[in-house]
This record gives sequence, C-alpha cells and structure tokens, in this order.
Amino acid sequence: MEKRIEKVAFITGANRGIGYETAKGLGELGITVVIGARDLAKGQAAAKQLQALGMKAEAIAYDANQASSAEDAFAYFNQHFGKLDILVNNAGVIHEQLMGGNNSSSLSTEVLQQTFQTNLFAVIALTQKLLPLIKNAPAGRIVNLSSILASLTLHSMPNSPIDPAKSFAYNASKTALNAYTIHLAHELRDTPVKVNSAHPGWVKTELGGPNAPMEVVDSAKTSVLLATLDNNGASGGFFHQGESLPW
Repeated sequence: MEKRIEKVAFITGANRGIGYETAKGLGELGITVVIGARDLAKGQAAAKQLQALGMKAEAIAYDANQASSAEDAFAYFNQHFGKLDILVNNAGVIHEQLMGGNNSSSLSTEVLQQTFQTNLFAVIALTQKLLPLIKNAPAGRIVNLSSILASLTLHSMPNSPIDPAKSFAYNASKTALNAYTIHLAHELRDTPVKVNSAHPGWVKTELGGPNAPMEVVDSAKTSVLLATLDNNGASGGFFHQGESLPW
C-alpha cells in the first residue's frame, strides 16, 4: 500500500469532549486526524462528524487498558503513513471525587493502580511504541494532557487556589505524567521532536463536571497550540493557552 505523506495526528480518547475538540481544531488546520476510542463505533461516528465538516478524519480502536492497543496503533500508522506527526495523549480517567476533600489517608491501592494505568503507564507505553514513527516525521510533536492539579508548587503554597481539589490518585498521576514530559523532552532535546504537557482548563466534560467554568469548545486551544509549535517552540514545558504553569 502506498503511504500517504500528509500531516497526521493521533488523539486518544477523542470520540468526545476535549479529545474531540482537539481533533476538530487540528482538522480545521488541514491535518488528517485519527481518533482513538475504546468503542470503535463511537470513534467512527465522531470521525464522520468531522468528515461532514470537510475534514480528513479516521478512527481506530484504542483502549489504555489493553496492552495490544499500542501495537495495533503502531501497525496502523506504519502501514498507512510510515510516520506520525502529532501524538496527543488525551485519554484519562478519574475514579475519585474531584473536589471537596483530601483522601490521602484512605485511598485504596486499587484506585491508585487503575488511575496510574490509564493516566501514566498506558501513555508511556503508547508513546514509546509510536516514537520511531514520530521521529520519522519532519517535526514530531507530543502533547500530554495534564492538569493544573498536578502542580506541587500550587498544592503546597499557603491559600492555594487549588486547595479543595486534593484527589490524590488523579493529581499524583498527572504529576508523574509531567515528570515524564520533562524527562522525555530532555532525551529528545537534540531532535526535532517537541514534548509538552497541557492543562486544558477546568472544562464542562464528563470528567470535569457541570460546575466547571470553561465550555468544551474552548478546551482544545492549548493542545492544538502545542501540537503545532514551530521549530522555535518550547519543549519540556507545562502550559495553558501559551502561559507557563508552575511544576
């Protein structure tokens, strides 16, 4: 099969919410977007919505809890494109109440393991598997969807603005994800590949809840910006809409 040469992006968990808006934002720039979804039918439905808007969109099955998903994604992109320009690690979970208490003394190891599996371990496994294809692109970009709740600086400061949100498993998984961003960016510092963490904002999604101040339509701005950085753009940073956030 002849491999296509257009710019291609893979966004995990992109059949709805922030991931879908990210795919839409990249699609509007003429980038071919591939939606990764646990339920392939839902991913295909989302791709059809984007196609109806005139965008190039496809979907593949991707489940962070299935080790074979990373292998399958590699096989797909290698066969059809031979490279991957953009990887947006968007898929994430929270198994705790986001606001209203500190569960550090009572949190089960089961919840910790489930949260870290999706928010960290699966991200690392997928990124490592796809990295050879990202290096094949002229200017590979990796965006890790983090959260301002990952910030140890903000959590530890007096009168912290994020003090009510002490959901330990979720917060710690995103802090660890930020550490991965820093370390991977350092390893790739002499290559064209750029790696950054994104805080999308507190968004009205299934994860963010109905009381979040940001509409989902605005949620993808940071991811799209980091996914399309030019050669002078930052790497190894933590950003929200172009502004650096404290680690």
